Amino acid sequence: MTDKAILIKIGERLAKHRLRRNLMQEELAREAGVSKRTVVRIEGGESTQLTNMIRVIRALDLLKNLDAFLPPLAPSPLEQLRGQGKQRKRASPKPEKPPLPKTSKKWTWDENGGNP
Repeated sequence: MTDKAILIKIGERLAKHRLRRNLMQEELAREAGVSKRTVVRIEGGESTQLTNMIRVIRALDLLKNLDAFLPPLAPSPLEQLRGQGKQRKRASPKPEKPPLPKTSKKWTWDENGGNP
């Protein structure tokens, strides 16, 4: 699904929630503290600032659905064993390629192993 398709789907769903609450776009904009144009853009599937989206979602009383949208992570079994210790704040660096195995023979391109 493309970014644009996701924005359109979110906009359509927010419009349905607004209509279910019997609100006009102007009323929702006032409750959310955004402009009517922002509500029109969101419902039309156009890009907007995340804070504006949050304000509209809050005004529609949909923040309670945040856990369904982005569920919190349960501790891993290892974290449970360690008592949850430190929480990660950044990703680990990618491991480097392992070194090539050392051999006693010198490698050559010829098929005879360097013998004439």
